Amino acid sequence: MEQYALISIVVILVLGIFSQWIAWRIQWPSIVIMSIAGLIIGPIFGLINPKEALGDLYSPLISLAVAVVLFEGSSSLDIRELKGISKSVFRIVTLGAFLAWIGGSLAAHFIAGLSWEVAFIIGGLFVVTGPTVIIPLLRQAKLKPRTAAVLKWEGIIVDPAGPLLALFAYQVIKVLTTSMSLQALLQFFLGAIFASILGYIIGMLVSVMVSRGVFPEYLKSPIILSFVLVCFTIGEVIMHETGMLAVTVMGLTIGRSKKYVSSIENIGHFVENISVLLTSTIFILLTASLTRDVIGQVFTGPILGYVAVMLFIVRPLSIWLATIRTELTIPEKTLIGWIAPRGVVALTVSGYFAALLLDDGYQDASLLTALTFALVFITVCAHGFSIGPIAKKLNLASSAPPGILIVGASSFSVALAKCLKDFGIPSLIMDTSQDRLQPAVEAGIQTYQGEILAEHTKFDVDLTPYNTLVVMTGDASYNALVCQSYVPEFGYQNTFAVPVEQRKESTDKKVPFSLRTHLLFGEQAAFRDLNRKINTGYTLRAVEVTEKNKLMKEDLPGTGIPIFMKKANDTVNFVTFREKITLEAGDWLVLLEGPDANK
Repeated sequence: MEQYALISIVVILVLGIFSQWIAWRIQWPSIVIMSIAGLIIGPIFGLINPKEALGDLYSPLISLAVAVVLFEGSSSLDIRELKGISKSVFRIVTLGAFLAWIGGSLAAHFIAGLSWEVAFIIGGLFVVTGPTVIIPLLRQAKLKPRTAAVLKWEGIIVDPAGPLLALFAYQVIKVLTTSMSLQALLQFFLGAIFASILGYIIGMLVSVMVSRGVFPEYLKSPIILSFVLVCFTIGEVIMHETGMLAVTVMGLTIGRSKKYVSSIENIGHFVENISVLLTSTIFILLTASLTRDVIGQVFTGPILGYVAVMLFIVRPLSIWLATIRTELTIPEKTLIGWIAPRGVVALTVSGYFAALLLDDGYQDASLLTALTFALVFITVCAHGFSIGPIAKKLNLASSAPPGILIVGASSFSVALAKCLKDFGIPSLIMDTSQDRLQPAVEAGIQTYQGEILAEHTKFDVDLTPYNTLVVMTGDASYNALVCQSYVPEFGYQNTFAVPVEQRKESTDKKVPFSLRTHLLFGEQAAFRDLNRKINTGYTLRAVEVTEKNKLMKEDLPGTGIPIFMKKANDTVNFVTFREKITLEAGDWLVLLEGPDANK
């Protein structure tokens, strides 16, 4: 039994991570791949049964994982994201959630055939969307910041509200249908208030302790994670389903303190990595735990009809009514009214309420697991595959090829941006000096005057269209700092810097191998030398590649310095310190050549 549990845990963890990787490779929604993987090892082939393998630890482990994911999502929120959309977000998480509750309850009764009591409870639960499903979709679709902020805030704020609404509905039904007094309803409200206060106090305590250096740097992340688990557990012990509210409030409190305590920002990267692991694990755990009977119930008329009504009537109607006379445009309302995938919270909490209602004699509650899985899987698939094309159609996501963000305006960076523009590759030059930016403005290149390291920059500039960062200024330390700061956002393989000065011949080969993929062009192509060449008549020339070759730099066509390759799929591969370059038919190689190169 012990070996079975060990093998099950390892298989689930590995499948979860590799599902994320495969989804990234084939550009599918990661949750779809994870759900399919869980179904394959669970109900389809019966290889693993997580409930049997984990026993009594199954539900607590999922609950703790959900708590960490909720904390990560809420701590990443920044009130500045609400600039220009605060009215819309407030309406959606209040009036929109209420309308979705009523609409979902009506659909559950009249379409799915549930009793009023069960329908009222499940309607409250199904207002959730949640960070476990929304954030991966936003990462994949690369929506514009405004629309992405609305969906992210809604998912994180409403996620703990859904179980509380369902719990409130359950308490109301118990009061109306049994001899239970109003005292139970009062205890519910007191429990929710206590959870909110608990989350705020622990959030403030952690923020103050971090700001005063109470924890050593290497222990900050583990200690904060421990506080998250303690906060969730205390909330759950006081009243079931309030732990999620407590950790959400804690995350919001710590997130708000980021502008005062800079080191908390680094902690967020650790929790985000843990969150990615937990999200993939949870989905495989839940889907692998389903039975074939539940899967069979999904494909019945009432359940499919209910899902269709939720998709095409309840969600769009609640969003459009809630956002009347708000800042959102018609395209934004259309996309937000369509995107509402349900996720982990709906799957986990529905099982809890199904057990409660069955104990109370509501036999139709046996459909809740199948109903929830159908809603989760269908919405994840429908919204996951459609969010990108619909967003592009509505002009709410970039339809251009992945762009290049260039930090530092200079003669060479302007020439590089012009060359990229000729290929149809978007670029943005960012610099603090308007004078240095002026040649780029005159060339019709998009620019931004400001400091990329300033905290407000990410709220002022839409970085969504750009997947590559190139830093080229005359300050080597600054270049390194910018690269280090933006590696979490762009990735190490897409973050580059130009050496400031040429290296001496005796030290050329001392560049560490790990840096050779990070430093651009070559040992003899330093920042000052590149600009001098552009100012003395050198130009960037594109050479079409007709056959596949893996060449050394000295064997490349032409006599210039290789700068980048424009691939057939419109991506850009910059040449780095590595000696070999792989060229394929249909590529374009761009070289920096002197004025007499073709003579």
